[in-house]
Amino acid sequence: MNFAPLFSGSSGNAVYVASESTHLLVDAGLSGARIARELENLGLRADALAGILITHEHADHIAGVGVMSRRYDLPVYATEGTWRAMAAQLGKMAEKNVRVLREKAPFCVGDIAISPFPLSHDAADPVGYALSAGGARIAIATDTGEIRDSWLRYCEGADLVLLESNYDPAMLQAGPYPYPLKRRILGRQGHLSNDDAGRAAARLIASGVRRLVLGHLSRENNFPELALRAVQDALREAGLHAAVDIARRDGATGLYTLREELCAKIGG
Repeated sequence: MNFAPLFSGSSGNAVYVASESTHLLVDAGLSGARIARELENLGLRADALAGILITHEHADHIAGVGVMSRRYDLPVYATEGTWRAMAAQLGKMAEKNVRVLREKAPFCVGDIAISPFPLSHDAADPVGYALSAGGARIAIATDTGEIRDSWLRYCEGADLVLLESNYDPAMLQAGPYPYPLKRRILGRQGHLSNDDAGRAAARLIASGVRRLVLGHLSRENNFPELALRAVQDALREAGLHAAVDIARRDGATGLYTLREELCAKIGG
């Protein structure tokens, strides 16, 4: 499988995941033109996509979905609750491209097996995704306010996990955000802190996860170095070691190729 975080943060999110024959986006939270350019920068084509998986309806995850679906005739997959919350924001959609994930049941797009799993976020029906093909498995778990067995088990043992590490608690508390927004971020339906990410990372690496990419870092309340240090310290304290990268906010982090015996980052 191939994996490339194209954008990751509150200004927009989009992740490319592919097998040898099936190419997908998870979220499209920037303009279709920007996403297409970023794919081109990696030698990829937007018109080769087979669909878009949506995690939840917030604008930084769906801003480009309607345009991309119309331009490239792409199916859009989302839970029932997410469809109800986002349909009006997407504009007119071809009925055949409205794909509702009922009961969060596993499904396939081409040769990629996909399992949606519930997350805790202030959205209608938010999910992460575990995707498998060719003996490799990738899990995407961002925009969640707490560590829960209900989503961790979908990530355990994966070759690569995109894990939220949104904020440094001290920076958030001392920062310029109004108090209600701080409460939202800190709450159970908000976001994971660097310390939370460290605790989740220790469990995931102990389960056999081979590589972590930390994503959805706040521009105002975090620094990549702080997120990386918190996770590396947590792994060290647990006697564990793993490759840990940071997903860029404003462009592709690089293209990762994953196989049963290989997890390599190319470029970026």
